[in-house]
Amino acid sequence: MTKSIADEIAALRRELERHNRLYYVEAAPEISDREFDRLMQRLRELETQYPEYDSEDSPTRKVGGEPIAGFQTVKHRVPMLSIENIFEEQQIIDWDVGLQKVLNTDSPDYTLEYKIDGVAIGLIYENGQLVRGVTRGNGQTGDDITSNVRVIAGVPLRLDCDSPPARLEIRGEAMIHGEDFAAFQEAQIERGEEPLRNPRNAAAGALKLLDPKQARQRRLRFLTHGVGYTQGIQGETWLSLLHVIRRLGVPVTPHVTLARGIRQLLRGITEMIDGVPELPFEVDGIVIKLNALQEREALGATSKSPRWVRAYKWERYEAETTVRNIVVQVGKTGVLTPVAELEPVEIDGTIVSRASLHNRDELNRLEVRIGDSILVEKAGKIIPHVLRVNTAARTGREVSFAFPQSCPECGTETCQEEGSVYIRCPNPQCPAQLRETIVFFASRSAMDIDGLGEKLVEQLLSAGLIAGLPSLYRLDQHRDRLVNLERIGEKLADRLLAGIAASRNQPLWRLLTGMNIRHVGQNNAKVLEAAFGTMDAIAAQSVKQLATVDEVGPVIAESVHSFFASECGRRLVSEFHELKLNLGTPLTQPAEAAGGVFSGKTLVVTGALDGLSRDEARQLIREHGGRTAGSVSKNTDFVVAGAKTGSKLTKAQELGIQVLTEGEFMALLQDHS
Repeated sequence: MTKSIADEIAALRRELERHNRLYYVEAAPEISDREFDRLMQRLRELETQYPEYDSEDSPTRKVGGEPIAGFQTVKHRVPMLSIENIFEEQQIIDWDVGLQKVLNTDSPDYTLEYKIDGVAIGLIYENGQLVRGVTRGNGQTGDDITSNVRVIAGVPLRLDCDSPPARLEIRGEAMIHGEDFAAFQEAQIERGEEPLRNPRNAAAGALKLLDPKQARQRRLRFLTHGVGYTQGIQGETWLSLLHVIRRLGVPVTPHVTLARGIRQLLRGITEMIDGVPELPFEVDGIVIKLNALQEREALGATSKSPRWVRAYKWERYEAETTVRNIVVQVGKTGVLTPVAELEPVEIDGTIVSRASLHNRDELNRLEVRIGDSILVEKAGKIIPHVLRVNTAARTGREVSFAFPQSCPECGTETCQEEGSVYIRCPNPQCPAQLRETIVFFASRSAMDIDGLGEKLVEQLLSAGLIAGLPSLYRLDQHRDRLVNLERIGEKLADRLLAGIAASRNQPLWRLLTGMNIRHVGQNNAKVLEAAFGTMDAIAAQSVKQLATVDEVGPVIAESVHSFFASECGRRLVSEFHELKLNLGTPLTQPAEAAGGVFSGKTLVVTGALDGLSRDEARQLIREHGGRTAGSVSKNTDFVVAGAKTGSKLTKAQELGIQVLTEGEFMALLQDHS
């Protein structure tokens, strides 16, 4: 008798899990909802009558447990980074060109998938058992929402395989189908409640409910779009790994498409956009990823987002207007950007009177003329740009625009770098570049000088009070002239001088950010300061030495080296020394590092480590006398390799460099201690 009950319970569980998979993963249900509920009710009755057969991974556990007191904070083993957005086709092309150069390939393979408008979460399985669900949070830590994750439709409590991976974190989107959301809204209205505005808000709210039974009422679903920390599962491509996850019984993002090269990529995006109206859930873009996992490893990530993925967004906020004029602006790096001056028009609640045409190629592609009737959109609700020209409305009075062959500000003949779409003024003394450089130098992104805005910069330049970045710090010598400028006065003048004086003590990364070094923004500036300590040390590095630093690659390394090797760069550093700006602090080895086990050695950390993060491993290396690098070369002494290693491990093996497992690495440290 007992054996037959156990057999029936086991069979019911297998049958219910099979139907769950057919419905949520395969999209091929075999039975009706009523039949499914009948099977579930029979299992629930048996488990209640025979509690000795209770199991944490029973399908009945997805009905919901008891309310919880609150959510605990969990640190992500692998950060849940955000994805950088792009809004134009040309940005996709530029990104592709950059990847080709870095990866040394003519035609990378990409995957395309819908960017579901839901809430990013992670499902952590250990030995096949669901042990935790976490929110993205701030990317480094999230909330433990295991109780609510267990009631999400389609999320298996146990992976469908005989030999599950030791650890698998599946990342994806919790969301609500449109028809389920409509039903939930109706129920809210019937209860006299204010209905939630959209499915995403409903999903986010459900995950934060303390009672799983209430969360279950919102009928959340889950679709996979990535992985976090894993052990015991491998794949050479994202498509192959996605196939493995699907075989394990976890729902994956539908309609994932392979695109070989930029032409297939752009065509695939168009086709996927056309298919959006047929989707049962809301999307807000298309995610473009490199398919090869080794290529992803080679590219790595910034502190904010991976370099191997972009989210293309096409939100349309459009209006028709007329082109009054076309002008060319010169930016702080000398790039010439055509801008359409428009008959003012309201788009999404704001008045738009200017729209970027981006570059000469885009201007020619659109064939925009002065006087044209055009359609303007605000991509991502932020940046206005010209979508297309209404050529049928032309009267013959429209005027074509010829892109200038010389800089409109200084008259210097322009140039175009090989492989780039941008036209540039090569004159470092160009007034426009100087103006834009000083404005950016004073901005909050760089030196954060209180009181120094664009209009005041123009005044100071026109009056001859400043002629470059160093002259800002000599402005106190001309206080009388400053006070007498229009709309300045003593109060504003003293505020400005105090702001400039205070900026002398800003950290080195802010100074580096503001110095107009191509490709060096805040993040790269911070990385350089952390790696070398002082501006003099950065300036003394070779291209190869710079390129070994994490997040600095060959393009940035070449740019930084060229800047500091140039006459202009050397002169600027010399003047900053004279003006006593903060040029950083020399790196000092900890006392215990002088005779450390890695003293004088260079190590590269790659892959996912089990007992500590890669940053923690690098810190241990530095504390024991070693130096960390971001890429493997003949100058590398050791490679510390965790799980899911890629090209770095391969290169180390090709060069005959000693590879340490995490255990061997920790053993060396312990033995030396």
